Amino acid sequence: MPPSTLPSFRIAAATGLHRGDRAYQQDQVEIIVHDRVGGCALAIVADGMGGKSGGRKAADQVLLTGRQLFERYAPNHDDAADLLKQLVNESHLMIKLTAITSEEEPHSTVAAFVLLPSLACQVIHAGDSRVYHFRGADLVKRTTDHSFVQRLIDEGKISEEAANTHPQSNLLTGCLGTHADPPITPWRIDALQVGDSVMACSDGLWHYFTPKEIGAIVHALPPREASEMLVSKARQRARGGGDNLSLALMRIEPLK
Repeated sequence: MPPSTLPSFRIAAATGLHRGDRAYQQDQVEIIVHDRVGGCALAIVADGMGGKSGGRKAADQVLLTGRQLFERYAPNHDDAADLLKQLVNESHLMIKLTAITSEEEPHSTVAAFVLLPSLACQVIHAGDSRVYHFRGADLVKRTTDHSFVQRLIDEGKISEEAANTHPQSNLLTGCLGTHADPPITPWRIDALQVGDSVMACSDGLWHYFTPKEIGAIVHALPPREASEMLVSKARQRARGGGDNLSLALMRIEPLK
């Protein structure tokens, strides 16, 4: 490889998962590295809902679908946006099939992104699991929740701060496994830069932080330490009433 084409960056990544104060773990998270193309990876967070095992089945189905699709994905000629839309639609159908054969009503959120060797990044989500894009410590953009309180925020009826303590803050307007088709809201980051971070996480994590706090942590610490810090702080702030929580974090770092 000529010197001019040598990469000037590396990708650092980590996941975090905790049961919180719930009796069951219904969140699932995974970062899957492409086995044939370097610099390509899929990150998935799924927050399952619906009975003690129903939610876990739903979240497991999202990850299983993601693994199967990504195994067949060829970054050089397949579209990452199509891959993620397939992830949403196929997971949704499989969860609905699971519901037919069980007494639970399994549902799941999803927040996922594909990092490409070009440093483009394709994002998708359904429900109130989020994807954040930070440049250094500053928030560039995040996904917009498919939730009742987000609708109230959009209509100017409540503030972002009030949404966190709203009695219907857990009411979703779209997710996987319901009777309605899931929302498809893709978003593309054209070019990540050295120092950028992308993080997917469930509401059990982001509920306890402002974007400024998350940005400061993911910028100041390597991904593994940042994940541990975010989980630890969320657990402290939950004060014994915390939900399952999960995150998948990738950062573009300079070569030493």
